[in-house]
Amino acid sequence: MRTNDKARNKRTNGKAGNKRNNGNKRNGPPTPASLRHTLRRTLRREVARAVGLLVDAEDFATMGGRYPSFPFDDHPAYLAEADRLLKALAAQGGHTTVALFDPEDYADYCADTGIDPDTPAARSRYTAELTATGAHMAYTGQPMTDLIPTLVDTAVRQATHQYAALLLADAGDCADCGQDIGRASHTRAVLLLRRLLDIAGPGIHHLVCSVPAPEETLLAVLHVETGPTHPAPLDPTGPCAEFVTVLAAGIALQGPGGLVLRTARPGARDRLHGWRLDRGGLLPLTEAEVFNAYCTDADTGEPLAPEPHVDYRAGFDVIPDAPWPDHH
Repeated sequence: MRTNDKARNKRTNGKAGNKRNNGNKRNGPPTPASLRHTLRRTLRREVARAVGLLVDAEDFATMGGRYPSFPFDDHPAYLAEADRLLKALAAQGGHTTVALFDPEDYADYCADTGIDPDTPAARSRYTAELTATGAHMAYTGQPMTDLIPTLVDTAVRQATHQYAALLLADAGDCADCGQDIGRASHTRAVLLLRRLLDIAGPGIHHLVCSVPAPEETLLAVLHVETGPTHPAPLDPTGPCAEFVTVLAAGIALQGPGGLVLRTARPGARDRLHGWRLDRGGLLPLTEAEVFNAYCTDADTGEPLAPEPHVDYRAGFDVIPDAPWPDHH
């Protein structure tokens, strides 16, 4: 019995000793391997990540049909896996950018840079370039149902801005006065927008500008809030840049175009006003024209019910400081 007791005591003491030793090992100074692991994990949080996303099923099929190295064949499964990847990257910390992957633009990029498009490295390189030049947005945990429409809208707005800017650049100089038509039109657009918002007064303003152009109709939207003591923030590099550029393109083209303004104030009915572009200015629409524009289905021409709590009003005069010359 005593022998067995001694044996049990040895086994118990040995286990306790092992636990104490293991505890000392865990609580002791970190090993070089653990330091490297910690440093690597810390550095991973400092690395910016970019994910190129094929949001359109047709674009997805194009990639699969062109490039054998593209490993995916099911678009819904691809999007679900992309969602899981984004969540995993967000859990690691750091910044992740989602970019809209366009197969046609990708093919042009590979042709211009001379790289083989049928490689994962080429797709990664193109995605990295998109974070600087293409449509992209920061991933902050949005579900795919929110992320995809926002990313597509960002791409449309960027393409609209670029096309409008190209139209201004191609406008050239006036044959009569030698003035740069594009630059003068942009200055005029800023003036008109500022005057428009000053006259509209305090409130939350929603503006839409539509300009038919040679290749497509340009459409720009602007949300801006003004108060009794502060004017509209019209930073040309901020959110109003696209709107101003589209309005300027309409002025430079001297063709048809329109602008509508909806103003909301607490405790009051919304007000709707409208104008048409005319010789570098905004010609007010009548109340009936504004009502018809909003209460008519653009596709079918059928009448639509007016919105509740909305007043349809004529446009007001927006008089610039000087008349717009007839540039040619």
